[in-house]
Amino acid sequence: MNTIDFQKPVEAVKALMAMQAETITKSIELQKKSGEQLMSFFKSEAEKAKNLKSPEDVVKFNVDANTALFELMKSQGEAFAKLAEETRKAALAQFQNLTK
Repeated sequence: MNTIDFQKPVEAVKALMAMQAETITKSIELQKKSGEQLMSFFKSEAEKAKNLKSPEDVVKFNVDANTALFELMKSQGEAFAKLAEETRKAALAQFQNLTK
């Protein structure tokens, strides 16, 4: 009678669950950092807006602020994409170890 070795799959599941917990923690940290960056950005822009004196200043401020905001959001999105890609690679490696 052949016995089935469940140890390897159990260890793989434990490792994947640990990876999920770590990824969730990192995602929450990124969300917190993103929120703090956005609050800081808007606070800074509100201070700058107090010094606008002409319609031209308002237009330039609006264009510059929107450009900076989109760049900030782009970098935040890239940080989340990097986390997702790193997690995907680590999970794939875990599954490959399971089949060996």
